[in-house]
Amino acid sequence: MKKSIVFIISLVMIFVYLPFGALSANEDAAIKVDAKACVLMDVSSGEVLFSKNEHEKLFPASVTKIMPILLVMEALDSGKITLEDKVTTSPAAASKGGSQIWLKEGEQMTVDELLRAAVIASANDACTALGEFIAGSEEGIVKMMNDKAKQLGMNDTNFVNCTGLDDDTDDHLTSAYDIALMSKELLGHERITNYSTVWMDSLRGGQTELVNTNKLVRFYKGTTGLKTGTTSKAGHCVSASAMRNDLHLVAVVLGSSSGTNRFESAKAMLNWGFANYESVTPSLDMNLITDVNIIKGISDKITPQIEKINPITLKSGTKGKIETSVELSTDVEAPVEKGQTLGKVVFTVDGETIGEYKIYAPEEVRRLKISDVFKRMLSSLTLKCS
Repeated sequence: MKKSIVFIISLVMIFVYLPFGALSANEDAAIKVDAKACVLMDVSSGEVLFSKNEHEKLFPASVTKIMPILLVMEALDSGKITLEDKVTTSPAAASKGGSQIWLKEGEQMTVDELLRAAVIASANDACTALGEFIAGSEEGIVKMMNDKAKQLGMNDTNFVNCTGLDDDTDDHLTSAYDIALMSKELLGHERITNYSTVWMDSLRGGQTELVNTNKLVRFYKGTTGLKTGTTSKAGHCVSASAMRNDLHLVAVVLGSSSGTNRFESAKAMLNWGFANYESVTPSLDMNLITDVNIIKGISDKITPQIEKINPITLKSGTKGKIETSVELSTDVEAPVEKGQTLGKVVFTVDGETIGEYKIYAPEEVRRLKISDVFKRMLSSLTLKCS
């Protein structure tokens, strides 16, 4: 009798503690993660699919470089700098230790060359030179990094430098969640994969060899990047991203016990994500988006448009459960502004909203004036007379 009671209580506990949102590392034994903290995030939506201690503040080592590289990408996209711009190595950049390409004070390299060194080989001197180039100084790039972190909602983060070197600081901290956020942002710049997916390269006419510190680039199908890091304080870290069948995921591992284990942990999360989720673009019957009548407008009707429907990440096997509802005004009073909301399309699965898109007016329609009425009457009389 006692055994039966214990069995029943155990079943109840299992159902009570089943996760409804992101899984934790302890809730799914199928994912083996050797890390102090980790996160698996969907790049398109920012949804966390799996996590463990995701907001714990930890040393990130060279994974830090994702942020200055992101700022360089933004400077390139805005036209502030170009890939061909020459960067002169400062004394500060030349003096950086750790991973490096042994830049000499006064040596010049292009932005493109320094990006290759920073992204592929995690070169501290190259990253510092790039940071100084876009911000004017080491202090300047650190301020830009922290400002961008706040903008992205990275509330667990405080950057002290742009390299991740932490021998002289106890305050250079971030979290697995925040790293996933800035990784997601960087992956929005398509040109990053021109660097982050390269296994081997070279500089100085072949004299300086670059080998990617991210071994997944060579061994994991669909890898798109992104950055590794290792120090005695941080342990072994990686932000690993990959895409398969339009599903783009980023797996962050902080504080792993070895380089091999960080990659195996990232692979385990990515494999689980690709096995359990899929990227789906919901279809919409455009016949449901009918014309809207305009009251007292210069035009009688308007044909509304809908925002672009983006891919949505769903649990595998739920694509056929997507339901669509359309809310659309039958009529609206003029004036109608361009972009004015006329309704919305909502996609749901099992009653849960997975996507909502605005239906809007593609152009303005001004209110009918008395002069317009007279013009219409005159036009009507002219047609009858003819």
